[in-house]
Amino acid sequence: MKKHLIAAAISGLAINAHADQTDQYQLNDIVVTASRFAETNPAIPANISVITRQEIQASPAMNLPDLLKTRAGINVVSLYGQMATNASVDLRGFGDTTTSNTLILLDGQRLNPIDGGGILWSAIPLNAIERIEIVRGSGSVLYGDRASGGVINIITDKSTKSTADASATLGSYGYKAGDVHAAGGSGNANFNLTGHHAETDGWRRNSQANESSLAGRTGYRNGSTDAFLDLAAFKDESGTPGAVFTRQYQNQPDMARYPYDSQKHDGVRLRPGFSMALGKDLDIEGELGYVKDHYLGYSFTTSGSPSYTSDRTSETWSVTPRLRWRHGLGEYRSETVLGLDYYNGRIGNDIWSSYSGTNTQRASQTSQAVYVQNTTGLIDRLDLTLGARNQSAQQSAEDVGADMNSSARRSRTAWEAGLTGRPTDSTRLYAKVGRTFRFPNTDELFGFDPITYATIFRGDLKPQQGTIREVGASWQATGASLHAALFQSDLTDEIAYDGTTYTNVNLPATRHQGLELEGQWLITETLHGRLAYAYTEATFREGSNAGNDIPAIPHDRATLELTWQGGKAGTWSAVVNYTGRQRYSGDDANLLAMEPGYTTVDLRTDWNLKPWLLTARVTNLFDRHYASSAGYSTTYSDYYYYPADPRSLFVSARYNFR
Repeated sequence: MKKHLIAAAISGLAINAHADQTDQYQLNDIVVTASRFAETNPAIPANISVITRQEIQASPAMNLPDLLKTRAGINVVSLYGQMATNASVDLRGFGDTTTSNTLILLDGQRLNPIDGGGILWSAIPLNAIERIEIVRGSGSVLYGDRASGGVINIITDKSTKSTADASATLGSYGYKAGDVHAAGGSGNANFNLTGHHAETDGWRRNSQANESSLAGRTGYRNGSTDAFLDLAAFKDESGTPGAVFTRQYQNQPDMARYPYDSQKHDGVRLRPGFSMALGKDLDIEGELGYVKDHYLGYSFTTSGSPSYTSDRTSETWSVTPRLRWRHGLGEYRSETVLGLDYYNGRIGNDIWSSYSGTNTQRASQTSQAVYVQNTTGLIDRLDLTLGARNQSAQQSAEDVGADMNSSARRSRTAWEAGLTGRPTDSTRLYAKVGRTFRFPNTDELFGFDPITYATIFRGDLKPQQGTIREVGASWQATGASLHAALFQSDLTDEIAYDGTTYTNVNLPATRHQGLELEGQWLITETLHGRLAYAYTEATFREGSNAGNDIPAIPHDRATLELTWQGGKAGTWSAVVNYTGRQRYSGDDANLLAMEPGYTTVDLRTDWNLKPWLLTARVTNLFDRHYASSAGYSTTYSDYYYYPADPRSLFVSARYNFR
């Protein structure tokens, strides 16, 4: 790890050398997830990044996960194509279990389902996003379950400025997309509406896909009171060609192992809410959330005969009120956030298999939590943050065919204590220690007897919990900034799937630790640079694999972004992403070769010919052959890969009506 720290220090010196050129990149971002209330430059002790709308509009990324992977500490595993179908976002190195350890929020509302399903990224088009807030290694106090690695909060555009635009995109492999956006208001009322549709033939066989979404907000604002209703409807369909083995990966990566398999998603999301000032120093906010998601998956034999069908419907209700009280403690400034979270989710899955016929599985989870977080200014430039959360979850699982109906109740407490200091106007230091947890998701409650293959209930599966320690620093000046963090998270009872027993198990003690660096600077008046680097170690601390790496977690991730404002020549952006070597999925014993690292380059250029905006993108410029997801199959005694898309070109035109 020493060599990486030296390299990071050199990078920091390079950033400092350009510190006095302009104030264009002074940081003054609003971060909602820091306290669940909007505030500028929060005192919370955490490594926080914000991806602004300006940065989203300059990025070559075609989807949200590809945008997120340009930030330190985030690794993305994408299975199929430019629409990020079945992609997962890993914050601080959790590998195969990342969907249960990285909490994704949309305007503060959970997107992680109560089961083991992933995030439906197609429901969040890039042009609908105002900013993205990344809070690493912190979130268990304010958000609870699933936040072991941190929280990513996607904030949608809520502008009430009268505007309307439409765009069309064409690209490689039959890619076509259309987007519309409109916003406006009259008096105290306002609205915002975004529509999106995209489709592609895909470069692999059976990787065709299409997606559609419609999202909007209507609101009423009167003084310090704001009431709103968020609405969204979404659907997507795609082929699922599956992984390929070594020979096919090397010689025919565009083939489909499953040439007929497919999946469909559709759903709706509703969120009425309000915010109100109850007094000079007391604010209240709250939301009522409802999400319904329907999934239909089909599997076939290689000859085209049906073999498996999954018809799954989930519904989740949530109620999330909270108070912020700026009360002071004697002569000290002090602020307390107090909140309640209630979630109720139910899933029903009708399964048909050519081997066992028809069956129905059901699961539910109801959780209640209370949390409190206080930040007190001990002196003018030193803040103490203390927080705690108690959460309980009632979970049940039913398998009709196996005549199994079982339930379990679990309760855990998270806490956090930290200091944040600002020795000068341009520097910030913090240190913290805390306790995290996560409950098993409802899919992890189902297991199979390896001899009889009968469904079993894993009521003995313990909640995952751990202690995190972290120190960090940030520096900013005219035209430059640098953020750094060192973290260590020791987990007990980490939950993971065991392929030898066909059930989820509690692992022996594990450790996740590393270094994160992010810097940006104005190299010249027209050239802006950004560097992100993360070194991550995830290892077993105990058991037969003590000292071994946890699979599917790269040690090194780095991104270099350059943006040039060329005036009449357009705006040009280049992104270089490097992902280092990692263990193949399933190789807990570290007996296999390492999966090779890879580097990709993406480009984007914009020409603003008002009212037209013309854009061209090239992804994977040098046509690199790689796979972000790979593993080893003991059944076939061979490696398997999900090949990434080759070089692709996209052109688009947007017209601004007003």
